[in-house]
Amino acid sequence: MHESALEDIDAYGENPIGNGPYKLAEWNHNQNAVVVPNEEYSGDRAPQNDGIDFVFYAQQDAAYADLLSGNLDVLDAIPDTAFASYQDELAGRFVNDPAAIFQSFTIPEAAPHFSGEEGQLRRQALSHAINREEITDTIFQGTRTPATDFTSPVIPGHADDLAGAEVLNYDPERAKELWAQADEIAPFEGEFTISYNADGGHQAWVDAVANSIRNTLEIEAIGNPYPDFKSLRDDVTNRTITGAFRTGWQADYPSLGNFLGPLYGTGAGSNDGDYSNPEFDAKLAEAAGAEDNEAAITAYNEAQEMLLQDLPAIPLWYSNVTGGWSENVDNVEFSWKSVPVYYEITKN
Repeated sequence: MHESALEDIDAYGENPIGNGPYKLAEWNHNQNAVVVPNEEYSGDRAPQNDGIDFVFYAQQDAAYADLLSGNLDVLDAIPDTAFASYQDELAGRFVNDPAAIFQSFTIPEAAPHFSGEEGQLRRQALSHAINREEITDTIFQGTRTPATDFTSPVIPGHADDLAGAEVLNYDPERAKELWAQADEIAPFEGEFTISYNADGGHQAWVDAVANSIRNTLEIEAIGNPYPDFKSLRDDVTNRTITGAFRTGWQADYPSLGNFLGPLYGTGAGSNDGDYSNPEFDAKLAEAAGAEDNEAAITAYNEAQEMLLQDLPAIPLWYSNVTGGWSENVDNVEFSWKSVPVYYEITKN
């Protein structure tokens, strides 16, 4: 940070000094913030506009209404109330593409019936029992993209043809066959639950996934709502949760490894299911020590092929970035981070 931060950190927080293409010109709390080009910036992201006015809305619907009326230039999140209409209303001035956000549900390694050979069979059966295409079309109205791996299509090196990726295809007959093979090892009893936080808008898709599993495998599969995110995370962190639970990841930086190491490496901080595979760990180490990106990508995808066999988490879909812009601007593109590339936007 700039040295002035040390003199008065509170004042610096109100008027921060950065080294990017813009600098803060005005900040009206809870209303808007205005940035203008930074004359001291000498990098390769030179602003193609005179600055940006970030407007803070209490409701997404109000922001969308302003977009349609021309009072807002760019919106980076279409409200779900407009999912059925925004593509027609914006007439080509929208984006609906996979983002660097991966959604899944995790089954703890210690969960009864989900370890060893029996567990691998059941995990694969569950994956085949989920109709991802139908759920993303019906529940999310096409604003999610069915997963083909454990990362995201916007990350360099992503592949949708990994060995074993067919386990992510909806195949009811194969699902029943695998579940029956697992029952021969030890019959499954009781409910299969998917826990989620009720304050996060997850009930519809959890219920749809549970219904798909129940109808396919003819077992009692249900959603298990927690009142809030903290309550769910407390049980996950304390390892007091016994069934499956919703999980996901948003990339910190554009690397396949950022999706794999933190979630599935032995002892990793976000490895909530306690998955451990020495061969997988070795592949992560090989990728991290690779001489170039191409070699690293190869190793990371070989590691993913192990995950597709073990399924420590069941991949569901990638969240899409859904945004739009008015007729007042051009050159609007969204980066891998799911936000507009602000400095490229030009005003008509």
